[in-house]
Amino acid sequence: MSGDFPKNAEEARLDRDTTREELTETLTALGQKLDVKTRVKENVDEKLDQATAKVADVTNEPTAVKFRQGADAVRANPLPVFAGVLGLLIVIRLILRRRNNS
Repeated sequence: MSGDFPKNAEEARLDRDTTREELTETLTALGQKLDVKTRVKENVDEKLDQATAKVADVTNEPTAVKFRQGADAVRANPLPVFAGVLGLLIVIRLILRRRNNS
């Protein structure tokens, strides 16, 4: 183990600085992974871009423009849209559950 221990003050400083850099990188990576809000936003942006491109390929220009405007509205304020989708999923699940019990 004595080979791993710094031999002088300069080596100790270098070891300390390297450890600080590694810890900073690790904490930054963990911070990014734990930043769910940003990750969700990036994922939503990516999916909206893909959907907008597909709509533009498949439909006429006025429809593509309307879809793009809707996508921009979702980007500006995604919470109500997610709440609406979640509510819709809950209602569908309740309806399916009632049908299966009847």
